[in-house]
Amino acid sequence: MKDGRRFIRTILLLTLIMGALTISLMVLARIRDKNNTYITIDIGTMKLVQLEEPKDGDPIAIIDTTEGEIRMVLYPQYSPNAVKNFTELAEKGYYDNTYVFDTQDGAYAGCGAKKSNGAAGDDTDERIERELSQDLWPFRGAVCMINTEYSRTFKEKLLGGGTYYCGSRFDILNSIKFTDDISDDLRESSPRKDLAEAFISKGGIPNFSQQMTIIGQTYEGLDVVDKLASLKYEENGAYNQPVPDAMIKSIRISTYSSKDEKKEK
Repeated sequence: MKDGRRFIRTILLLTLIMGALTISLMVLARIRDKNNTYITIDIGTMKLVQLEEPKDGDPIAIIDTTEGEIRMVLYPQYSPNAVKNFTELAEKGYYDNTYVFDTQDGAYAGCGAKKSNGAAGDDTDERIERELSQDLWPFRGAVCMINTEYSRTFKEKLLGGGTYYCGSRFDILNSIKFTDDISDDLRESSPRKDLAEAFISKGGIPNFSQQMTIIGQTYEGLDVVDKLASLKYEENGAYNQPVPDAMIKSIRISTYSSKDEKKEK
């Protein structure tokens, strides 16, 4: 299990370092994921739902951290199993006093670990099959469940294939730096102009596209997202562990109310 996690983490970090080189994957009408299946990207029906404002009644999560509060709208219609797992864990207090265990130089922060070194705990809730959607993309503020395992049968090892799983821990994405070259490459390779422009204007990590289950989108607290992704740290061999500790105090599940949001502001 640990070797699998280290392998997955290494792949994601290498992908991040490669920057714009993997943006070209979005030129494909069909995007192949790591388990030899395909996500059909229909550019005519694809909806950039993360650019929409939350609506009254939408499920939300309120994440209280030592750096401030983050509010995100949840997407059970696109990632039902992962959202269910996350919601149930939050409602029973699983995330209370868990750690922000990874901070990636302004790009993203890893959150929700039971131990400061990034360990999840007893692995009870770590085998939720990865869910991908053409309507969800790794924009700034996206909340992505971290891949925990890549499982293959003997036949799949010989012929290809396998299944990715995610679990309790999650990354909150901030953004890579969009240089002129990266922006130009993104505009050229993206199948739709508005997808490229959304990344460029909103921020995010386009080369994480269709790699992790996205369960939600931050609509308030992007300044906190930036703080969590930019903390001072010490390398612990697997992650950039924040120093001093940064914590998730609690996660509360609720529903969005425009009236209540205005009152709180």
